[in-house]
Amino acid sequence: MYNYNYQDRIIMVPASEDIDPLEQIEIELFLEALYRHCGFDFRNYVFQSIRRRIWHRIHAENLTTVSGLQEKVLHDRSVLNKILADFSINVTEMFRDPSFFLAFRQHVVPLLRDFDCIRIWHAGCSTGEEVYSMAILMHEEGLHHKTRYYATDMSAQVVEAAKQRALPIDRLQAYSSNYLLAGGTRSLSDYFSFQHGQAVIHPFLSEPILFAQHNLAVDHSFNEFHVIVCRNVMIYFNSALQNRVHGLFYDSLISSGFLGLGTRESIAYTSHSALYKEMDPIEKLYRKIG
Repeated sequence: MYNYNYQDRIIMVPASEDIDPLEQIEIELFLEALYRHCGFDFRNYVFQSIRRRIWHRIHAENLTTVSGLQEKVLHDRSVLNKILADFSINVTEMFRDPSFFLAFRQHVVPLLRDFDCIRIWHAGCSTGEEVYSMAILMHEEGLHHKTRYYATDMSAQVVEAAKQRALPIDRLQAYSSNYLLAGGTRSLSDYFSFQHGQAVIHPFLSEPILFAQHNLAVDHSFNEFHVIVCRNVMIYFNSALQNRVHGLFYDSLISSGFLGLGTRESIAYTSHSALYKEMDPIEKLYRKIG
């Protein structure tokens, strides 16, 4: 056994080398049952990451086996919702990795100016901080008025949270620092107001944003985009699912459209690596060839 810190809780998980064929079968059956029961497909997520979250929920429900958890998930909607929340990765903040947004300003924005209408898809938007950050950036660059943003996540709960436009007050100082490092030209406080003890993004930023539930593992393209941003999502996917998602993104980009990934992600070693031009190798900005 080893200790795993999951959201500030210490969870006892069998050590990797202790995985036996029975546990492997149980986890595979559990993921298959989850897919057939509610359509969420985690079968091609990184095994160890999914395994840790399964064991977190096993202990939280005072159970001892994966099979025991499967029974509860199939027959108790509240437990199903909890495991889906466990599997949903919702680490985000305003202008997360500021250098990415600065590079986007420098390399991508000048090439977007000639378009009459700009469509940007934020895939895996979590609670919305990243898409609101992009809306602020585009506003400061004079492009917000002709930009339509599509913000999607597999979790209906976090999509609903994103629509509320609320920011955690205790994070505002860090967000302001990120904003300035990202090339912000004003003050972040110009873009929110305090209402009922919360910081709330101004409505003019959210008006052109369409929030929707979309699962990268099973759903298909729904529009054609000038920019797709999907950062720190595919690190949880195995190579087969990464290739599937890259195919989805490639098909969804206009000719010469732009793709932004997370710092630990890359199109290298995927089946689409030759189909993009690298614009910024550090910030993982790419342009579709053709």
